[in-house]
Amino acid sequence: MPAMTEQRTDFTDLLKARRAELGKSLRDMGDLCIDPGSGEQAKFGWLSKVERGLPVDPPRPERIKALSIGYGLPVRILQGAVFKQFYGYDPAGDSSVVWSDDLTTRIIVARAEEMSDEDRQQLAEIAETFARRKTQRSEGVEGKSDE
Repeated sequence: MPAMTEQRTDFTDLLKARRAELGKSLRDMGDLCIDPGSGEQAKFGWLSKVERGLPVDPPRPERIKALSIGYGLPVRILQGAVFKQFYGYDPAGDSSVVWSDDLTTRIIVARAEEMSDEDRQQLAEIAETFARRKTQRSEGVEGKSDE
């Protein structure tokens, strides 16, 4: 009898963990996960199957966008988890993927494996704070006028 390969659960784990952080029910998430551009909705039944590890089709781009809105996660994070779980492909481990011209992003990711969970959380918080401040600065510049 051949050995069974372990099924990846990256996407499932991501959605479960984020929902727990948000303190929402699956029904709540179904109501929140709607892409206004396409009208796509990640419905309760599909979300329930994902969380229970039951077979589902991989989400299409419109559903990933809906999930991004409802779960408050970047599309790229969701896409990475989808590719890992459904296709067995990890973009982080692919040396042909260019993340930044100076390789700083790849270095940060490579070093992340050496960090504790607390260190990675702190680095993520620093990155989020930096992104928010950068957005606020650019919005402040755009909001000014020469009247």
